[in-house]
Amino acid sequence: MKNLEVVVSPALLPFYHVKNKTVVVIDILRATSSMCVAFKIGVEKILTLASAEECKLFKEFDFIIAAEKDAIKVAGFDLGNSPFEFENPLLEGKNIALATTNGTKAIKYANENGASNIVIGSFLNIDVLCNWLIEQNNDVILLCAGWKNKFNLEDTLFAGAVVNIIESNFHVDCDSALFAKLLYVSNIDDLENLVRASSHAKRFKLQSYQTDDVKYCLQMNTAPVLPILEGNYFKKLI
Repeated sequence: MKNLEVVVSPALLPFYHVKNKTVVVIDILRATSSMCVAFKIGVEKILTLASAEECKLFKEFDFIIAAEKDAIKVAGFDLGNSPFEFENPLLEGKNIALATTNGTKAIKYANENGASNIVIGSFLNIDVLCNWLIEQNNDVILLCAGWKNKFNLEDTLFAGAVVNIIESNFHVDCDSALFAKLLYVSNIDDLENLVRASSHAKRFKLQSYQTDDVKYCLQMNTAPVLPILEGNYFKKLI
């Protein structure tokens, strides 16, 4: 039977066997949520990069450039990292270069460690993601982007939701997967209040965000797409 593991921080990924496995990168607040929104709108492809400096270079190649650092949009970029920005229908058919504090770095680590497939997970596409994972033959690692290599609440909460849905189709012998599921099941009726208590949600509050990104990113199945890495670019598989 296929194995299912949860990695609660990219810093822990080197301690796992990643080669030939499917890695689901999770950055609920907000990179992976925003990527799902972008593909729902009709973005053609997304290039994820580890730094804003790299990302900025792609402006010359007719990319929409998007970057965020420490939850704040980087000056001079077309977009930041809010799903509300990616909901713009004018992005249909466009290519986006994206760099974020945590999510795009987690993608890079998964790629460097030899993942067979890298797909994007969020509450916005959870059913499409889970159905696809069940159909595949690969072992699966749910990789939480965390916050600067530290554990964070919302990514592990989502990993637990996935474990809860698909575990009967996998062999689960991983304490972090069991913990993630327990975290989710114990708070299933109060996810929003739990996430609003998280450190990352508090960063949004300190920045006086005009949009409610927490509420948006906790919606279920509103962007039923599956972004997958093909070569250097994410494209919509489903």
